[in-house]
Amino acid sequence: MDFLTGAVPALADAWALIMQPIVLGYLFLGVLLGLCVGVFPGLGGIAGLSLVLPFMFGMEPVYGLALMIGMLAVVPTSDTFASVLMGIPGSSASQATVLDGFPMAQKGEAARALSAAFASSLFGGLVGAAFLTLFILVARPIVLAFGLPEMLMITVLGLSMVAVLAGRIALKGIAAAGLGMMIGTIGVADAGGSLRMASYDFPYLTDGLKLVIVGLGIFAVPEIVSLLRQDRSIAKEAQLGAGWTEGVKDWFNNKWLSMRCSIIGVIVGVIPGLGGSVVDWIAYGHTVQTTKDKSNFGKGEIRGVIGPESSNNAKEGGGLVPTLLFGIPGSGSMAIFIGAVALLGSGSIEVGPQMLKSNLDITYSIVWLLALANVLGTLLCIAASGGIARLTTIRFTYLAPFLFMLISFAAFQSGQNFEDLLALFAIGLIGIFLRRFDWSRPAFLIGFVLSNPVEKFTNQAFQVASFRFRKSFEEGMDYVFSPIVIILIIITVISVVVGIRQAKKIMSEGESVAGSKRAPLLFLLCVSAYISFAVVDASMIPDYNMTDKIVPLVIGGIALLCCLVLFAQMVLRPEGDTIFADKEIAGDDATAPHGLWATLSWLASLIIATYFVGFILALGGFMISFFRIRAQSSWGKTILLTAAGVAFMCLMAGALNRDFPPGLLQGAVDLPWPLN
Repeated sequence: MDFLTGAVPALADAWALIMQPIVLGYLFLGVLLGLCVGVFPGLGGIAGLSLVLPFMFGMEPVYGLALMIGMLAVVPTSDTFASVLMGIPGSSASQATVLDGFPMAQKGEAARALSAAFASSLFGGLVGAAFLTLFILVARPIVLAFGLPEMLMITVLGLSMVAVLAGRIALKGIAAAGLGMMIGTIGVADAGGSLRMASYDFPYLTDGLKLVIVGLGIFAVPEIVSLLRQDRSIAKEAQLGAGWTEGVKDWFNNKWLSMRCSIIGVIVGVIPGLGGSVVDWIAYGHTVQTTKDKSNFGKGEIRGVIGPESSNNAKEGGGLVPTLLFGIPGSGSMAIFIGAVALLGSGSIEVGPQMLKSNLDITYSIVWLLALANVLGTLLCIAASGGIARLTTIRFTYLAPFLFMLISFAAFQSGQNFEDLLALFAIGLIGIFLRRFDWSRPAFLIGFVLSNPVEKFTNQAFQVASFRFRKSFEEGMDYVFSPIVIILIIITVISVVVGIRQAKKIMSEGESVAGSKRAPLLFLLCVSAYISFAVVDASMIPDYNMTDKIVPLVIGGIALLCCLVLFAQMVLRPEGDTIFADKEIAGDDATAPHGLWATLSWLASLIIATYFVGFILALGGFMISFFRIRAQSSWGKTILLTAAGVAFMCLMAGALNRDFPPGLLQGAVDLPWPLN
């Protein structure tokens, strides 16, 4: 009972901490941002957190946590708008909702579907928060006993699960995670200071790539470009219909289904790396299996909305378990959350066992914030439903410039270098091709995030184990193969075996039609070439710095082996096989009126113009050109929208005391703010 004596006061302190008006204000702001981000298909929590990540530097910890938790809690609720009203998955965790939510909207029952979804999301979010509270109470003594071998194995467990379970082709998932890890090793190695895939002649890469840039490039850029290419409004009508109270009654009549699916969401969220790409499909499968009359699924069955939405929000509470207790991301958004927490305050807060030991009040404030944000987010979503339904009828061409503006500004804030924008474009290009050829982007991101922990725990565990083995063989074996490590090894092996069997059923990048061999094979060769070059680069590190080269060599070797097997399969299999998935063959991308390169050139033009004249002047010229040429707007509307965009950027930068990317012009001429 000793843990209760410390936990109960910490819960009370945490409640007092978040009840401050300014903390509640930040929570409300986070909920508002989450609502805005969740409405746009494909952005989701990862892109949302990436946008606020640069502003976490030095922020008071509880303020920053309130902002992030508010956003994280409401995105799985607000992404329902896209799924129900547009028939487009708002995020990877709301794919199953489309199957029955969109048919209901087409039948004039959008309000019923949305209210049932919001009630389910609220219930699931509260279940997740309650579970997180209990788990921290029970697990804290166990977690504090975790050593380096245990932390290394749980990191490997997270890697194995996301790599195998986040894509239809298991080898693509492993190779994508390997590519992410190899890119994550770019820069100066922590242990010995060796340079990897970097040079002091180009100092930008010596610090490695920033998480905010990778998150935005891999997820936000591909989705914005895809929607912009289609050049249409997201939805055709803004009709919600009646049935708000009926939807709540539907949830109440299916409350036990909601409870079961919430528990499923919590369990899936707890497992590092699984996250949103599978939780809704597992819940949807359970919903179908437990329904007597299955004939209405896919045609507007309300249970098909309640089940996935309950699990969708509950997984956030579950996902915080490995994140807070072990420092291992349960999903892509949790990966960015970990990086953001390290930036708060003086940088002394670090998720994992140390946080439970030294900052228990901060830990429990996250629990309270999660519960409050779910209630606040649900109420806000219901209030905003009518206006958001009308927002979806706006041509995406009018929204895209503002999104390009925001992600460029956010990317620059991560390192305050012009090269940040170039890195955003390069990673965005990788994200576009990963999405096109059905390579798992969640696997890539988790690989990138876990590259540093894997290397750190491997090196530290190796050093301690070497010392123990020098004492005696038995002591070394006891240290390396503790009971917890053995259990984690067994779970890892099981997850890989089960994941390989289930890989074909998991579509992290949505439906893709197989095409010819040429394009997928060419992309595979490009990935293989980069990994090969990175492996050769690592092998050239002197042997006395073995700790700097061992992880890139092992990970690169595994990734290359996967690429080699994939190459053999592509050569031997006929065209039309699943392995040749290509979104440019069929679907929205294939029928889009605008090409990929023409659309991507708009983002490139903003970056190039920034290099010469600075961000604000480039932004003004970019928006005027875009609205006049691409959107074919009148001069009046063009000037109004451009002024609104520039004014918003200046207001945001001024309020947050942030700089804009300067250009050659700013280096030659002393200009006033905001042109400097």
